[in-house]
Amino acid sequence: MTGAAAPGSLDHVVVNVLRRMDEAADLFAALGFRLTPRGHHSLGSINHLMMVPGAYLELVGLPETGPQRQELKDSPFGLNGLVVASADADTTHDRLAGAGFEVGSPVAFSRPVALDGGEAEARFRTVRLPAGLFPAGRVYHCQHLTPDLVWRPEWFAHPNGFTALDGVTVESPTPEAEARLYAAACGATAEPGEGGWRIRLGDASVTVVPGPHGRFAALTLRFADLDGIEARARALPGAEWTRRGKRTGALTLPAFGLHLRCEAAS
Repeated sequence: MTGAAAPGSLDHVVVNVLRRMDEAADLFAALGFRLTPRGHHSLGSINHLMMVPGAYLELVGLPETGPQRQELKDSPFGLNGLVVASADADTTHDRLAGAGFEVGSPVAFSRPVALDGGEAEARFRTVRLPAGLFPAGRVYHCQHLTPDLVWRPEWFAHPNGFTALDGVTVESPTPEAEARLYAAACGATAEPGEGGWRIRLGDASVTVVPGPHGRFAALTLRFADLDGIEARARALPGAEWTRRGKRTGALTLPAFGLHLRCEAAS
């Protein structure tokens, strides 16, 4: 289970690109992220992952033909999914139900993974919080039944030096109440901090700050240094880069409504 997210920690964050997967994948590849080969879920969706040990970043969209995942079609475009790692989907379901959340039964699905010399099947079980409970987007828990097919060391090396997904910033007109709801749903604690409320999920965190409406406002990504991502961002017409200090930069991708806070490890 090399590098897999620990139960109760942030598992991954989802960017819904709907039918623009080719455009999104080309953009992130040009920025120096190493994308996994395109996956095809049994639910009727496609994806690319940007893997690091722990929490990772996922692009998810709809295939041109075949089954179409209704959940994605009904979800906002852009950053809209926060996923917590589960050791056992049934136990997670029971905890959430016991806490008063209306949750359906765990959903099982899979996708093929091409490996040297053959193909294997990555399998998952998820427990989803009700749609609309969180104005920012989807929140759910994921049990990886085959984590060795997701966290693979050969996918950890990114040309731009990407090493970790450190956190998600959520805007809300009622940040304290929203933070406590996130904490209850994630099995964590909301703590007041500078400018907002923080929920620690393993090595990453969710920070809820005041805003005019509920939305996933930004991601914080860590890099070995910022030279690689800065050079690539400045060379791309579809990217806006601002250097905010020796170890901090801001990357905006307007086509997908994404705001990425980039921090150097040292």
